[in-house]
Amino acid sequence: SDLQKQEERGELLQPLIFVLLVLCSVLLYFKVSLMDPGFVKSEEEAGNSEDQSLVMPQVPINIKMRRCGYCMVKQPMRARHCQLCQHCVRRYDHHCPWIENCIGENNHPLFIAYLSVQLVVLLWGGHAAWSGLYFEQSWDWLRHNIFLLVSFLLIAVFTIVVLLLLISHLYLISCNTTTWEFMSHHRISYLRHSELENPFDQGVILNLWRFFC
Repeated sequence: SDLQKQEERGELLQPLIFVLLVLCSVLLYFKVSLMDPGFVKSEEEAGNSEDQSLVMPQVPINIKMRRCGYCMVKQPMRARHCQLCQHCVRRYDHHCPWIENCIGENNHPLFIAYLSVQLVVLLWGGHAAWSGLYFEQSWDWLRHNIFLLVSFLLIAVFTIVVLLLLISHLYLISCNTTTWEFMSHHRISYLRHSELENPFDQGVILNLWRFFC
């Protein structure tokens, strides 16, 4: 049959890979949006000052763990309260409206994986939409291709957004800082009182290794 001939020629491999990428993107989306981003639990109030000193020895020792004014738990260093989630989140990065969840210590690597897969899907879809376009200066052409043209423009916009978001996150990860720390450096006590601009930075390679591995 025609289907068997297409399979023998390998013509079904690319659509199958594309569908698998889309499925992987959807699964990553739900995984990142539904998982615990690193909520600070009440039983963790005892703190861990020794571990914190190992992570960041340059921070002045007079900076103590502060108690959150909303959920009344002691915040570990780099944690922040999210008023939308009503929890303090470890290594808080930001609250993502796309997934309706915080990006924190637990789900940040998966969020990067989701953005990467999503970017591949968008680039592939944009290429497919562009390859289906042939341009003619006539209203009849526009009437028959308007859906494909609008689809390509939407894909292009989302591709740019995802690409910029992925690049910015990879840059911050390579510096071992978070979006919250980068945007509010002057408001954070352990950064404001530190002798170094970014006391967490241990070099690009080690920063990436510790984040992903």
